[in-house]
Amino acid sequence: MDLYQPETIHVNGEKFRVYLTHEEIQQRIKQLGNQISKDLKDKRPIFIGVLNGAYIFLADLMRYVSIPCEVDFLKLSSYGDEKVSSGQVQDLKEINAHIKGRHVILVEDIIDTGLSMKYLVEKLKRLEPASLSVATMLHKTEATKHEVQIDYVGFKIPNLFVLGYGLDYAQEGRNLAQIYILEE
Repeated sequence: MDLYQPETIHVNGEKFRVYLTHEEIQQRIKQLGNQISKDLKDKRPIFIGVLNGAYIFLADLMRYVSIPCEVDFLKLSSYGDEKVSSGQVQDLKEINAHIKGRHVILVEDIIDTGLSMKYLVEKLKRLEPASLSVATMLHKTEATKHEVQIDYVGFKIPNLFVLGYGLDYAQEGRNLAQIYILEE
């Protein structure tokens, strides 16, 4: 099977070019998986993925985790089909797992303003996990307005609009095997 990884792509009338290759992404995720395996040895963590964007990152990350673990998902919305956050976080799907006393790793595709992640961390802490860590594929450090501790970061990136590897633009582009940036 060939991965979908063109050099450039047009989505919603805008042109994007490769920013992070599939190989770079996989190499970094392997490092994160190894670190999580060391940090949570003998803990049996539960990974909670934030849908829809984090599902590809979470699936690849879990393949590199070499300790027993579980998975669950939740879903929020703060973007809709736009390129900028609405500033409002809305719950769309709750987790099914009971996390009281569990070691939780909250997995996100990208943290930019930090609004959604701050909301989620506060929400999950009320459920009394034994520990709560945050993993993100991308962190836009320049865009951060709401500080939150991020324990595992794939890549720190400038304040660019990105697409691919689970990240979408109006629901398009999630299946791209690389991460792309908007070409100005």
